[in-house]
Amino acid sequence: MELKTVQTHHVPVRYIEGGSGPDLVFLHGAGGVTPEDPFLAALAKTHHVYAPLVPGYGDSEEAPEIRDMLDFTLHTWDVAAALGLKDPILVGHSMGGMIAAEMAAVQPNDVSRLALIAPAGLWDDAHPIPDLFATLPYEMPALLFHDEAAGAAMLTAGRNVEDPGFLQQYLVTNARQLGMAGRILFPIPERGLQQRLYRIKARTVIVWGDSDRLIPPAYAHAFKKGIAGAELVSIPEAGHMVVLEQTQAVAEAVGRLG
Repeated sequence: MELKTVQTHHVPVRYIEGGSGPDLVFLHGAGGVTPEDPFLAALAKTHHVYAPLVPGYGDSEEAPEIRDMLDFTLHTWDVAAALGLKDPILVGHSMGGMIAAEMAAVQPNDVSRLALIAPAGLWDDAHPIPDLFATLPYEMPALLFHDEAAGAAMLTAGRNVEDPGFLQQYLVTNARQLGMAGRILFPIPERGLQQRLYRIKARTVIVWGDSDRLIPPAYAHAFKKGIAGAELVSIPEAGHMVVLEQTQAVAEAVGRLG
């Protein structure tokens, strides 16, 4: 997978590209994505993958003009246009799933295949979503993974999450990213998507880890109910980071779209 740059109307956008096959756009979650991501590698075995970074992530420029949900949605459509893509398979995880769903709702005739992997975007008082912005590094593995120990190893690469030096680096590194993500996720990840789900015409696959503690599986059924004809794929022994814990199973679910 190769990191490249494409120019949109507002800002140069960094994106990851690789693989061959049908065009597929992957929209990452609040944690970001890198060229080494195993889920991208799995998708690239069967698809030509484009994974744009949200401005402010990685080494990309920030974009102060992207302020709200509509801005995020139209910006991502601008990226697809700049890449010369027409009706790619649209895949989004978590925050990226929220953006993908909004894209499919705003321009329903331009998305025929949609995969939403534990997407944010809805809110149910009976199943509140934990505040990601108030969560400390050592609390993340239990929140994001079915297997907490394995999740901690993946997130930290063996570093001690309780070490003050690691905490300082973590906070500095994530300030730009979470500052951008907060524009649509803070204080709660809800911007009216529930009222727009009916507009989605795409053939939709919804993928959820059975052990998701960040966005509980109850939301999977809410998305399925809101999108006509949507198929739900529940994956056991996986939390919110189902793309890392059960990479192949998620790739196979996405592969149902072609």
